[in-house]
Amino acid sequence: MVEREDLVSQMGGIDVDVLSAPRLIQLMEAAAIRSIENYITADQLSLGTHVRMKHLSPTPRGMKVTAHALLKEVDGNRLLFLVDAYDDVEKVAEGEHERILVSKGPFLEKVEKKRQGKERMG
Repeated sequence: MVEREDLVSQMGGIDVDVLSAPRLIQLMEAAAIRSIENYITADQLSLGTHVRMKHLSPTPRGMKVTAHALLKEVDGNRLLFLVDAYDDVEKVAEGEHERILVSKGPFLEKVEKKRQGKERMG
C-alpha cells in the first residue's frame, strides 16, 4: 500500500502525493531479492549493482503496488533480472536490475574495516 512515507511530496520540494521513484525501485529490488532467497547459500549475499527503470504512470496514496522480478541471465556471480510493477489499475514501471553474489565473510570484513577507518578519521 502506498503510504505517506512513500510519496514524492515527502522528499521535499515537490508537492505531489504519488509514489516516488526511489520507493518504486526499492520495491522492485525487494522482488528480485525474494525471488532468489531460497537459492543462495547462507555464506552468500546478493548486492544490487545497477537499476534501469522506466516510471510509466503515477500511483496515488492508498493504492496497492505489486512488484515482480524474473531472473533473465546468470553470468558467473552476476544476476540480471527483468522487473516490473503494477498498481490497482495498470503497469506503473518496468526495467532491469543487476545483482552480484558475493561471499558474506569477506564483504562484512570490508564493511567493518571501512567503519573502523571512518571512526579513526573523525
